[in-house]
Amino acid sequence: MHIVIFGLTVSSSWGNGHATLWRSLIEALDRDGHDIVFFEQDTPYYRAHRDRPELGGRARLELYPTWETVRRMASELLPSADVAIVTSYCPDGRAACELVLGSRAGLKVFYDLDTPVTLARLAGGEDVSYLPERGLRDFDLVLSFTGGQALELLQSRLGARRVAPLYGSVDPDHHRPTPGTVSWASACSYLGTWSLDRERGVDTLFLEPARRHAAPFVIGGSLYPPTIEWPSNIMRVEHVPPADHSAFYCSSPITVNVTRRAMASLGYCPSGRLFEAAACGVPVLSDSWDGLEEFFTPGEDILLATDSDSALAAITLPRAELAQIGQRARQRALDEHTGTRRAAQLLEILESTGGPS
Repeated sequence: MHIVIFGLTVSSSWGNGHATLWRSLIEALDRDGHDIVFFEQDTPYYRAHRDRPELGGRARLELYPTWETVRRMASELLPSADVAIVTSYCPDGRAACELVLGSRAGLKVFYDLDTPVTLARLAGGEDVSYLPERGLRDFDLVLSFTGGQALELLQSRLGARRVAPLYGSVDPDHHRPTPGTVSWASACSYLGTWSLDRERGVDTLFLEPARRHAAPFVIGGSLYPPTIEWPSNIMRVEHVPPADHSAFYCSSPITVNVTRRAMASLGYCPSGRLFEAAACGVPVLSDSWDGLEEFFTPGEDILLATDSDSALAAITLPRAELAQIGQRARQRALDEHTGTRRAAQLLEILESTGGPS
């Protein structure tokens, strides 16, 4: 297939969860012989932290300064595209949607990698700039990073005719057990960009346990405000490139996952970080949300906590017990949550929608 994508970013993992998901999916599609062109606006903040300037294989990255400079090229590619995809938070999302919907592309798809945020903004009366004014009713298919109730809301609030979940994934060639790094060695890690609706969860499951524990903790991620009072035993890493994620996770016996409130409220919202850590054989301590058991089994290959006491209890489990949980998580990730598996699911969805196979 020839697939054209208009997205937020695939070239930079800084401050977003889109890039690593797309890399895993695109690499799997490329191995299967599909041709992909990814259009990404060349924004200054991603340019300054670009860790994948090229995609490799059949896949091609088209970085462009403004929509007008690339519109003609995109228009010429779309008639021969078997599938055209526009994603949430695409900087030129509305214009890209208009171009795709007016084209002769075989199958026209919108992929919302931020469905709960999209729905929350709509409920708050905001103008969501990456959505067409007519909502999603004109697309052949709407994919969602979030399943469950979110799929029904995409239909009822945005008019989507056909919806399907396409969850995050991991590339086990890039995320696997590896020697840790002495400078990141700790009792517990957390990797995630700051957001207001994760702040309370990070404090409950990570910062407060750190305050009660003498051992070092390590946090990696950007955009944290200067007003945060960090416990003295927390090491901070401003940005951890994807190439270093495995070493970061494997430097600690356990890592924390905190879900944004908008996502947790709808459920069925596994973050890419959850799969990455599992593929590294590192157990995840997570908050709970509806549908989590569809991806990992609480108490067997993932640990859950509702408060700082239960979080600290999980963090201080014997290392051997944590290692066993991590090994079960790794096997689950390899069996069910790889980019190869998601690519196969995507092709199945496209075929069932009436697209080319």
